[in-house]
Amino acid sequence: MKKLILSLAVVAIALTSCKGEKKVETKEEVKVEEKVTNPINSYNVNVSESTITWKGDKKIGDAHNGTINIEKGLFDVENGTVKAGEFVINMNTITNSDLEAGKGKEKLEGHLKAADFFDVEKFPTAKFVVASSEIKDGKLHITGNLTIKDVTKSITVPASLSENGNDISLKSDKFMVDRTDFGVKYGSGKFFDNLKDRAINDLIEFSFDLKARK
Repeated sequence: MKKLILSLAVVAIALTSCKGEKKVETKEEVKVEEKVTNPINSYNVNVSESTITWKGDKKIGDAHNGTINIEKGLFDVENGTVKAGEFVINMNTITNSDLEAGKGKEKLEGHLKAADFFDVEKFPTAKFVVASSEIKDGKLHITGNLTIKDVTKSITVPASLSENGNDISLKSDKFMVDRTDFGVKYGSGKFFDNLKDRAINDLIEFSFDLKARK
């Protein structure tokens, strides 16, 4: 029995460590040195083939996941890196994927859009503006300014870039952002006492998969 408990503890620690490794640090907004200056020669995101995925959970309880649509995006590529770019996210399109219609799906989507969460009526879009990128240990790392609810912080996201003629794919690894850094405090144990098992994890997991063409 003791061996079983020890094994479970080791697994839990390993899972916690993996989860922590996905967290990206939010820092103060950084200066954007390069901007897209010639849209004709830049890559335009195909919004119908591109998506952002999200996943969130309670401290104790079920996790939920879904998607958010890209409204528009434009970026420049140079020597396998993203030189400049800007991506606008339509926060009104937050969708849940794991619940069925009539069985909590609409309620969750409504709450995510409500004033105490992402407040999409007041802040209908979010934005990511590329500041720089580099290849490090064989992996592309993109640094840019993420704006949610009119709060802007810089983050660095690991990603992969593949080119095929005039087509390009820009896909991130899964990464976690602390929502409270952007003013999304609902259900956070850092700001509200006595939530117990009703507390919601401050970290939200995101990933993006962008298809674009010159």
